Amino acid sequence: MIYSSASDWLGAEQKRVLFFGMSGLGKTRLASMLREEGGWFHYSIDYRIGTRYMGELIADNAKREAMKVPLLKELLMSDSIYIGSNITFENLAPLSTYLGKPGDPDKGGLPFQEYVKRQDQHRAAETYALLDTGHFIERSRELYDYPHFVCDSGGSICEVVDPSDPEDPILTHLAEHLLLVWIEGTDAHTQELIRRFDRAPKPMYYQPEFLADSWAAYLDETGKAEDAVDPDAFIRWTYARALAHRQPLYARMSDWGVTVPAEEVAAVRDVSDVDRMIARAIEAREPPA
Repeated sequence: MIYSSASDWLGAEQKRVLFFGMSGLGKTRLASMLREEGGWFHYSIDYRIGTRYMGELIADNAKREAMKVPLLKELLMSDSIYIGSNITFENLAPLSTYLGKPGDPDKGGLPFQEYVKRQDQHRAAETYALLDTGHFIERSRELYDYPHFVCDSGGSICEVVDPSDPEDPILTHLAEHLLLVWIEGTDAHTQELIRRFDRAPKPMYYQPEFLADSWAAYLDETGKAEDAVDPDAFIRWTYARALAHRQPLYARMSDWGVTVPAEEVAAVRDVSDVDRMIARAIEAREPPA
C-alpha cells in the first residue's frame, strides 16, 4: 500500500484514495464531501465513462430515437437543434439509459445481442477510465494544483478486474497510485439495496459469463421467449444474484487495500472524519494470507 501506517496517511501531504463497493453505500457521498470541503480533486469513473468513452454512443442513441419523430428529424437534418447528454457526477441517467435492459421491445427492452454489445462497450470504457487514473492524478496536481485526489469508482469495478491475479493490470495501476478502500456492507445493507432496486430498477453492467448464465437461467425458469421477457422483471430477478456474485470479488479486492464498514461511512460528517476512519482501517489491516 502507498501508506504504510495510520500516521503515514494522516501526515501525507498528498492523499490519494479510491473508494469501491456496492452502489448505494456512500462512495459518491464521500467523494463529493471531500471535493466540496476543498483541496480534493474528484475523479468519477462513471462520469469519465459517460463523457469520454461512451458520450458519442449515448448522444447517437438519443438522436436515433429523435429521428423517429418527423419534426425532430427535420430539425436534426438541417442542424437546427442539438442533442447531447447532460451527465453529471450525481446524475448518470444518460449512461444507464443507454445500457438499457434486455427483453420485450414493446416494454422498452433491447434485443439480447444489442444489449450484450452495449455491455461490451461499457466493459472497455470502464477499463480505459480506470487506467486513466494515474493521468488524472498528475493532471489534477500540475494543472489545477490540487494536493489530494479521490477516485469514485463504479459498483462494477469488481467485474473488470481479477483480484486473485497479483499482476492484474488495472489493480496494479490503481494500487501504485492510490489507497484502495472497500466500503463493506452487511446482509441488512444488501437487503435494503435489493428493496430499493425493486422500487426503481436501473440498468447496470454485468460480467459476460454471469450475464450469459443469468439470461439462460431466466429463460429456462420462466419459459419466455427472448423478445417476450419483461425487462424490469429480468433485472429485478438478476440484481440479488449480482450482489451475491460481487461480494466475494470485493472481498478479494480488499487484499489490495483496506476495509471500512458501511456504518462508519454513514456516520462520517466531514473530512476529518474521513481521515480518522481511513487511519483506523490502516491500523486494523491484516496482511493478506
